[in-house]
Amino acid sequence: MSEEAAIASRPPVGTSAPDSEPTDTAPSTEEPPKRESRPFDEEHDGPISESDALRSLTSDTGHDSAERAEARRASAIADLISARLNADASGTRIGTLALFNETVSFGGGFHTGGSHGTKAPRRAGALAAFTNSELDEYTELFVQPDGYDTALEDLCEQSLLVLTGPPGSGRTATAINLLSEASALSGPQDGGCHRLLDPSVLTEPGWEPPAKDCGYLAEVDEGPAGARDFGVRQLASLAAALRAAGCRLILTGGHDLALAATNTSGSETFARHTLVPLDPLMILERRVLGHAPEPDARDRLHALLKADDTISALREQPAAQHAVDLASVINAEGDLASAVAALRDPSAQVRSWFQQHRAPEAVAFALAAAVLEGCSYLTVAEAAVKLHTALTPPEPAPPDLRFADRLGHEQQWIRLDSAGWGPLAAGGPPRVRFRGALLSHAVLVHAWSTLDGRREAFLEWLRRLLGHRDLEVRARASVAAGVLAWADHHYAVHRFLTGWAGSTSWPQRQAAATALGVAASRPESTEAVWELLDEWARGGSSAYQRRLAGTAANAVGGILGRIAPDRAVGVLRSALDRGDDWGTLPSVAWGGVHLIHQGQAAALLDAYLNWSAPKDLSPMVAKTLSAFVFAVSRPYERPPTATEASGVAGVPLLLSSLPEHSEQVAELWARALARRPVQDSALPALREWIDTYAPLCPEGLTRIAALLADVARRPGKHRERLLWWLDKWSTDRDRPSANAAWLRRRI
Repeated sequence: MSEEAAIASRPPVGTSAPDSEPTDTAPSTEEPPKRESRPFDEEHDGPISESDALRSLTSDTGHDSAERAEARRASAIADLISARLNADASGTRIGTLALFNETVSFGGGFHTGGSHGTKAPRRAGALAAFTNSELDEYTELFVQPDGYDTALEDLCEQSLLVLTGPPGSGRTATAINLLSEASALSGPQDGGCHRLLDPSVLTEPGWEPPAKDCGYLAEVDEGPAGARDFGVRQLASLAAALRAAGCRLILTGGHDLALAATNTSGSETFARHTLVPLDPLMILERRVLGHAPEPDARDRLHALLKADDTISALREQPAAQHAVDLASVINAEGDLASAVAALRDPSAQVRSWFQQHRAPEAVAFALAAAVLEGCSYLTVAEAAVKLHTALTPPEPAPPDLRFADRLGHEQQWIRLDSAGWGPLAAGGPPRVRFRGALLSHAVLVHAWSTLDGRREAFLEWLRRLLGHRDLEVRARASVAAGVLAWADHHYAVHRFLTGWAGSTSWPQRQAAATALGVAASRPESTEAVWELLDEWARGGSSAYQRRLAGTAANAVGGILGRIAPDRAVGVLRSALDRGDDWGTLPSVAWGGVHLIHQGQAAALLDAYLNWSAPKDLSPMVAKTLSAFVFAVSRPYERPPTATEASGVAGVPLLLSSLPEHSEQVAELWARALARRPVQDSALPALREWIDTYAPLCPEGLTRIAALLADVARRPGKHRERLLWWLDKWSTDRDRPSANAAWLRRRI
């Protein structure tokens, strides 16, 4: 569905003037050449005729409201995205340079352990004993999670404990504390605690503990591969070998290890425990204040944390290690603000995550969430499944993808924001959201810049989202395209934006317009975007070039027009002033409406006055006045994100804002009512102001009376024309207008 074919106004009523109606020009004595009646055809390569363009402004295709709602939704989201990208409250920014600058220090990984951070290299069967200093570091200020005592009892009884939880939940610290306490309970003959450097040796047949009466920790890698060999039977065999040697083993891992250790037989030969992550603020307090803090000290600490946004940072990245690291900075009287800023750096978080997660399942959901953040879980999951299909070879059966099961493990930066599942839950369907304000955009920038082999599939998937049945999905996909253009304007213009801008598909043209608005919000790209729009607006008269000009007119009605209204009206003029080619009129008319709704009516009305100043029958004058009539015919609809009403909903903004701009509006009304063919649409538009919109607007009729009195005072036959039509409408046998009669008496 094209934008041009979708332009709709209300059907004209009583537009044929009788012979006695006053007019400023002599009527033509010749019949215009008859042409075959056909719908407005945007694919016609020659100049689009005046009659076709004007008919497109007054036709009702039934698609207009939906497409305009999509444009408003995309514009509102684009506004929020642009504000985030350029001035996030945390003071962080994202960008391609940050992603590739190797001198940048990237902190805030998603895997946690002790303060050492890195694991020793693996050697088959190798052990590493925990030193007393290491044990003290882990145990001295440890905060016990829920169920800790039960886990300790189970470890002592069963010898094997499978301890699972998401990364950052404190698995390693909990395991070391459990082993240390179990060792203390065993007495002086205990051999201490060791780390198994290669957990895969545990899956070998006949494995036995290297030494008796010892405690062992084995950390299984994240993902199905690491947990694949640890089935229930294998774990039961391990437990038997441990008991025979008087040893204890804690096997730590995530979601996949928990599934592998699920015992459906009911006979428990080893113990399992799932960690519930602690509040990282509790961990930080313990590390800074100790076990028995003074009340005043706690208050001073919280004041410090609040001042430096530390609490917000820990809410966004709740891993236990981050709390430990920030506590170390506080204890050392270091620069806490810098440490928090580094922790919240979205580029660092994204790069760290992509280094650890490369499987299509994880990447597909991350990208789907980045594009559709704020949509329901089912919507995001469906899109992720389709992207997963594009990133993987075809399979004989659909893959068993369960994204929700893994969100807390490999997608810790994403949360489901809802009180429950399903449309009947108290909080409605769960919404997918990133914990950090810029993370979704950083994910898009990183993936677009680095996943070279998957870029084509990702772009095709994004293009397909533009045809989704859900308006919100289409709008967010448009904004995602804008984030990609924000990251690399030149490449995006040549790779997909120009193709979308000249497409016969309205959603693709709308996406290009939205993307350019987002890209232009980056100072480095602003001038390049304006030059591109000027180039498109001045293009030729082929169908493709006409669509490019239409997209340019659409784009300047959004963020760009609000920032630089004078440049926006310059683009509109270039797109409109194309001689006998009327094909861009609908796009320019809509661009003008959007500018008015962006609060830029003054610049637009001054431009309309300038363009129609000759007051002749030239195409530019007729196009300009037709665009003005279209603007005064469009009821105002508040943007989805508006916090204050800037107009009366359902009433044209140029009416509800009167007497503001009254001088420009009155002169343009006078010009539009005085000339055909514009008169044929201006008259029904004026009657709709009088009969439909005036009752909806406070003091609406009084405002119209003052406006028409101003029109009537102008030189020419304006007074006679107004009185004639007001009298006709007031005495209309089918639809008499009391408001028209009242206005006639006032004039």
